[in-house]
Amino acid sequence: MAATSQRTTLTQFLIEERRRYPSASGDFNSLILNVALACKSIARAVAHGALGGVLGNAGGSVNVQGEVQKTLDVMSNDAFLHVTEWGGQLAGMASEEMELPYQIPPQFPKGKYLLVFDPLDGSSNIDVNVSVGSIFSVLRAPEGGGEVCEADFLQPGAQQVAAGYALYGPSTMLVLTVGSGVSGFTLDPDLGEFILTHPALSVPPDTQEFAINTSNSRFWEEPIKRYVDECTAGRTGPRGKDFNMRWIASMVAEAHRILMRGGVFMYPRDSRDPLRAGRLRLLYEANPIGFLMEQAGGAASTGRQPISAVQPSSLHQRIGLIFGSRNEVERIERYHNEPREDIMPIPLFHERGLFRAPV
Repeated sequence: MAATSQRTTLTQFLIEERRRYPSASGDFNSLILNVALACKSIARAVAHGALGGVLGNAGGSVNVQGEVQKTLDVMSNDAFLHVTEWGGQLAGMASEEMELPYQIPPQFPKGKYLLVFDPLDGSSNIDVNVSVGSIFSVLRAPEGGGEVCEADFLQPGAQQVAAGYALYGPSTMLVLTVGSGVSGFTLDPDLGEFILTHPALSVPPDTQEFAINTSNSRFWEEPIKRYVDECTAGRTGPRGKDFNMRWIASMVAEAHRILMRGGVFMYPRDSRDPLRAGRLRLLYEANPIGFLMEQAGGAASTGRQPISAVQPSSLHQRIGLIFGSRNEVERIERYHNEPREDIMPIPLFHERGLFRAPV
């Protein structure tokens, strides 16, 4: 029996999705398959680790984010560019690692889509052999066919055509939404194919697990402090149940855990840098992960509004991000929008004081 006779490959999955739209040209499928190919090449480099000479910094270079680039950051960015630029599906690309949009070289035809990506999320974990990943988002390009500009990419998350990530862990997985749910594919190293192993992924609405970097607690806004305090209070606290805390420092790995078993992830806006509304990038991280969460029945928010409703203002805009189990995300939003009475300043003539108004 053939190894794939009872399994659906990524190619077969995309063909079935395309059949729902008889007028589709096939360009979209080709683009996703090229993205998958880029992820395979990155997975191979990650798996070789020190044997492949990919560990360490890239000669002291710094990206547009002000971060020291790892060798594998640069290699991963090049993989996305050079595997996808030639196919005729893209009008342009934008990467977390590049200051300006990437123009399709003139020798290649241009297409109707834009590709936005973080080529290697969690790259600080590479040298200690912890899971990392790639994140991507597909948008529609404006009509016209000329060079792309920054404004072309400034589309709210609700306008994404597709989004996904690759996780380079004990096995390599590609998790994808094309707007009709979320599906997970595992790379079969013998066949070199992504095989559908996790159809119809769903985030449970409730959870007893949260992820946050508590070293930043002194910078948190009050609603986040309140939420975390309630979780850590356990059974004797206002939530009446115990919570577990996780923190991997790789958002792809955090998102994957939540898609597999629920939870809530928080990298909220804080007071550390008044010029930044958050740490994570709206276009490269928050929007694609938010799209995946919503398609899986979860939620994604800034703490004050859905991520998908945020109008981007710049290519490398940062933002606070909370995502995961819907009921927990909605609770955190409620805490932001309805301040607690018992944390407000106590007025001089408090209702329990000497001048309490008669009932």
